[in-house]
Amino acid sequence: MKNVIQHLCIGFVLLFLYAPILILVGYSFTDATMIGTAGALSLHNFETLFTTEELLGMIKGTLLLALGVAALATILGTIGAIGAFYSGKVTRSAIELANRVPVVNADVVTGFSICILMIALFHVKKETFLPLVIGQTALCAPFVYLSVLPRLQQMDQQLYEAALDLGCPPMRALWKVTLPQIIPGILSGFMTSITLSLDDYFIATYTKPATFDTISTYVVNATRGSQTEIKTALWALSTLIFVAVVGFVVIMNMKNGNSQNGVAGEKRD
Repeated sequence: MKNVIQHLCIGFVLLFLYAPILILVGYSFTDATMIGTAGALSLHNFETLFTTEELLGMIKGTLLLALGVAALATILGTIGAIGAFYSGKVTRSAIELANRVPVVNADVVTGFSICILMIALFHVKKETFLPLVIGQTALCAPFVYLSVLPRLQQMDQQLYEAALDLGCPPMRALWKVTLPQIIPGILSGFMTSITLSLDDYFIATYTKPATFDTISTYVVNATRGSQTEIKTALWALSTLIFVAVVGFVVIMNMKNGNSQNGVAGEKRD
């Protein structure tokens, strides 16, 4: 009876989380103009998505922004995690405390702060994209730090020390020994940064150029407008994003499972 209740609770939580997404996915394959109304099966939304220059330009710009921000955040977050891990206790505690602030801080505060810092104080124009990139990097880098640090704590420290004892310079030992062991954490932080950049609305709203829209800002503006075809095409875009995320998670889990099976096999041998 206890197992049945546990499975029911888990099923209810999963249903609560995924039912709205699955409903949206279903409606993206219909010609309905509103969720809740009946519609016939159709690929019209996907056709509109891939034939509307405005949508394609917005998606391309958002993806380029997300990839650039994710790359910067991954580099900064990884360097910060490695630096904190090999620092003394006081320095590590200070870095961890500083890293927690952007994580728990409201995005609207971060957006205002970047806007004031870059535009009001340094007179950097928003048309340069610099405030937007810096703002989203500040949002994403702490999450990369949180993804990489546990990997550093789990790795075998004796390998790095053995490399130093054998005459390997510290930077080469870091590149050849430490980095390969924390690559899963780096990849996880990179993908998390892409997701955060795609999802960000507040920072993008306050720091983006007036003529540029990310997916999040475009969706909010489109839902306020009256262009029904654009609204329903965004259902198709949401479906593609959801499928891409699910596919990535499945591939990463399969890869991690194969890696663990390989390690277990080596131990048995």
